[in-house]
Amino acid sequence: MFFRDVLSMDPFREIDRLQSEMNRLFDGVSTSNRQRFPEVNIWTNPEVAAITAELPGYDPKEVNLSIVGDTLTIKGTRNKPEMKNGDHYHRRERLYGNFERSLRLPFAVENDKVEARFKNGVLQILLPRAEEDKPKRIEIKSS
Repeated sequence: MFFRDVLSMDPFREIDRLQSEMNRLFDGVSTSNRQRFPEVNIWTNPEVAAITAELPGYDPKEVNLSIVGDTLTIKGTRNKPEMKNGDHYHRRERLYGNFERSLRLPFAVENDKVEARFKNGVLQILLPRAEEDKPKRIEIKSS
């Protein structure tokens, strides 16, 4: 039975399997993944935009927010834990070091009224819409 299995093995299928495995191994190394960190959700209504960003294991003192024009930038750093002599990683999937993510906002915001909170590893940002950017109702006059 083993001999029949070897003869029926498709070498191209094995190459595809190996390629898939290599891609999976190097997914976390890609620079494009770093550009999408942290992952965010953005909600809007006519009055406010709300953003949540997942930052598990980050110290809120090591996270900075800034707004320039219509762009919000989230920057931060997480230091790698020190290893004891003889310890080594069996698997390391969490990222360490610096990150920066810039998001284009859906409308102009009142920069001085922005609120940010950090709770349970989730950064929550409320961005009130600027008064001058809110839609205005225009009265139609009839003659």
